[in-house]
Amino acid sequence: MTPSLTVNQQALAAFLATEFPQTRCTLEALDEDGSVVVAHAVSESELRPGGTVSGPVMMALADVALYVAILARIGIVPLAVTTNLSINFLRKPRADRRVVARCRLMKLGKTLAVGEVWIYSEGEEEPVAHATGTYALPRER
Repeated sequence: MTPSLTVNQQALAAFLATEFPQTRCTLEALDEDGSVVVAHAVSESELRPGGTVSGPVMMALADVALYVAILARIGIVPLAVTTNLSINFLRKPRADRRVVARCRLMKLGKTLAVGEVWIYSEGEEEPVAHATGTYALPRER
């Protein structure tokens, strides 16, 4: 049985915009199963030589996607924090398109959450990166 969502897409998007005004990540979708789609519009300053999207952009996108997926389940609890984030870069992302992350939680426990994120160049079928991450959850929530 899939745990129910405690926050809707509009509330999560508003939280992201208010609390993280520096991010270029936007919440695109929140499914009933708690999986999320987050996108990042790539700017020219985020490209590396050879016209590829920088690794830090994709790491940040994966981290935001995990954070949003967790908050959708536990509510807006700002003290959920990343404890581990690992990424495999699979192929060169397109410089002329947004990068899009699809995240699903693999485990949501009392003190830890584990999820995976697939990152794509918008409109492409093959992923450009795959990340897994673990978040520590606050005891009081």
